[in-house]
Amino acid sequence: MSPDVFPVAERPAPTGTLFVETVLSVHHWTETLFTLTATRDPAFRFENGQFTMIGIPVDGKPLLRAYSMVSANYEETLEFLSIKVPNGPLTSRLMHIRQGDPLFVGRKPTGTLVIDYLLPGRTLFLLATGTGIAPFMSIIKDPATYERFERIVLTHTCRHGAELAYRDWITTELPRHELLGELASAQLTYYPTVTRDGPGPWREGRITDLIASGTLFDDLGRGGFDPASDRIMICGGPEMLADCRRIAEAAGFEEGSSGRPGTYVIEKAFVEK
Repeated sequence: MSPDVFPVAERPAPTGTLFVETVLSVHHWTETLFTLTATRDPAFRFENGQFTMIGIPVDGKPLLRAYSMVSANYEETLEFLSIKVPNGPLTSRLMHIRQGDPLFVGRKPTGTLVIDYLLPGRTLFLLATGTGIAPFMSIIKDPATYERFERIVLTHTCRHGAELAYRDWITTELPRHELLGELASAQLTYYPTVTRDGPGPWREGRITDLIASGTLFDDLGRGGFDPASDRIMICGGPEMLADCRRIAEAAGFEEGSSGRPGTYVIEKAFVEK
């Protein structure tokens, strides 16, 4: 147990709204980004693309924030992607978490990044910045995604190439996946972009600028967004969300929800602090 994170020796007791899981591993991608995995109670059920509240005990009370599941809903463990904010109420503590530490996990997942909230279509665009890629990782692990759409385009924009979490897994391991490899190889296009590094195995620039200039579509060998056949999911920072919403609606897309499927969906509840 990490004394700087968990000042009490006792393992936190479960509550009616929280599971108490155990951290299995922690991977630090950069000085500002890390992943943790944890056990999963069999009673915790979710749809791919959803988020839940996770956290740790602070001063004897749960301190929680919304995190999307990176793991797919059929996996036996849970995985979460987080930024590190030195003065963040939760992440300044969570960044020190270690294997064996307890982790609170909310019992009621929710969220709008669910493929059932979209009308049928041919191409699914997953537009992510930063940790906004987390829900899309569970979606590209879902066989139903490849059944519903002929092509999936996953864009991920970060400041630096080192922050393109899961790039190696997507490009190297996913194509060899026993169940998903053939589907992903044929249907998934991964499109990473960075805004502060020089040339590399990625495009340079913000995804919104690459959409506006037509560069994204030129690289994909197709025309621009078409609400008749394209569907869009959006997850990222506040500015990116606002810009992508404007782009989508200007192109004639309509927002979907659980009660009324549409041609695009957007998620605002990912961790910023």
